[in-house]
Amino acid sequence: MTAASKTFLFDLLSTPSPTGFEVRGQRKWAGYVGKFADRVESDAYGTAWATLDGKGKKPKKIMFEAHADEIGYMVKYISKEGFISVDRVGGSDVATARGRRVDILGDKGTVRGIIGNIAIHIREDRDNEKAPKVHELWIDIGARSAGEVSDAGIRVGHPAVYSDTVEEIGAHRLVGRALDNRIGGFIIAEVIAHLSQRKTRLPASVMAVNAVQEEIGGNGAKMAAHRLMPDVAIVLDVTHATDTPNVDVKKHGEVTLGGGPSLTHGSANHPEVVKRLMAVAEEKKMLIQHESSSRFTGTDTDVIFTQQHGIPSALVSLPLRYMHSVVEMADLRDVEQVIELLVGFAESVTDKDAFRVEL
Repeated sequence: MTAASKTFLFDLLSTPSPTGFEVRGQRKWAGYVGKFADRVESDAYGTAWATLDGKGKKPKKIMFEAHADEIGYMVKYISKEGFISVDRVGGSDVATARGRRVDILGDKGTVRGIIGNIAIHIREDRDNEKAPKVHELWIDIGARSAGEVSDAGIRVGHPAVYSDTVEEIGAHRLVGRALDNRIGGFIIAEVIAHLSQRKTRLPASVMAVNAVQEEIGGNGAKMAAHRLMPDVAIVLDVTHATDTPNVDVKKHGEVTLGGGPSLTHGSANHPEVVKRLMAVAEEKKMLIQHESSSRFTGTDTDVIFTQQHGIPSALVSLPLRYMHSVVEMADLRDVEQVIELLVGFAESVTDKDAFRVEL
């Protein structure tokens, strides 16, 4: 990873981009990847894609897709005393919310607040406490009235994210919020950067798609896949690293942080595409892990592969600890391995590849 790419990664991870309000991060992503792509385009809702054209007259189209949005909160109600009630945006874990700093993205700029936490000394029935309901949370921005909240540029409907950013920890690891899945956006941008440095053009065209609104159902990926209709799609997301205490691998599978990319088998994942990914990994003598998906993947893969007449698709996942928290942890060696795997896949695709199940 170059100094420039690491700077971009840290900047991207630190830029608030909650679901439905991804424009800040998307502008930074487009500005970076645009230095390497033939063109960068976007749709009405803010999904962006960068394209490297193949050298043939009708080249195959490869789509590498990640999602740009992060979880957060939204202003639901403002009390006359100036306390702000919230709703969840995406899968925010309210069990870890109390006592956290948040940034509200208001009309007059970012406003810092805290999610209130009553001191343990005066909490009722503290010996039998459960995780709070989202409507029991409130944000305190230091205001004394609803009027002061309004004067700060905050109204119902404004989004908020945790203010935690990103840092390196240990020898090879990264910790912060929103690694799920803006680190995926970084990876597919780096794939475009690597492929742009080749001396000769690939036979296939490559599209890196950074999609909005995954956390609420894959809306951006669905629109982009229908519009672009690639010949093959690789979705890049994070997966649960299950190598920490108190995680039952019999229920959740065995995935290790630092163990390399994880390939998913079953449901949305086309067997011929998975087979090709495994062949590329073997050729490169790359560490690879495996997961099963008997019904659905829980990622954008589920909405991509069913578009129009079907898009042969597969899911490649980056192992991640502590998902949907402010201390999500990834291994930078895994990040490099995923980039290498996707670059190798793109280089392997020729005009003859159909990725069909032959009967």
